Amino acid sequence: MNTLQVIVEYAGDNLSAYINDLPIVSVGKTLSDIKRDITQAIQTYKESCAELGVEPSSLVKGEYELSFVIDATTFINYYSSIFTKAALSRITGINERQLWHYAAGLHKPRKKQLERIQRGVQTLTEEL
Repeated sequence: MNTLQVIVEYAGDNLSAYINDLPIVSVGKTLSDIKRDITQAIQTYKESCAELGVEPSSLVKGEYELSFVIDATTFINYYSSIFTKAALSRITGINERQLWHYAAGLHKPRKKQLERIQRGVQTLTEEL
């Protein structure tokens, strides 16, 4: 079974998503919109290939699953209505100013910082 990585990026007031090596894109307000629309876009792609007599990419032949990948900038901006940078700073131990830089795309967090964000959110989730 193929795993297709759906890259989700922050796009102002929306999210955009695409799959490398496939002519498939989606735009939506929420992750639910993206998940629904990207699934529909894959189906439309396969139907269009069949109508045109073109062989679809081997990536979507047979069974496949979707894996959604969200970078730090997208994560911080998308969930900013749920928690502030100050709150994220408290649960991750990362300086609030640094989080603002990540959100603005001025800096990309190193692997260690990404792990701190992940651990902080996981800890919060477990507590809730």
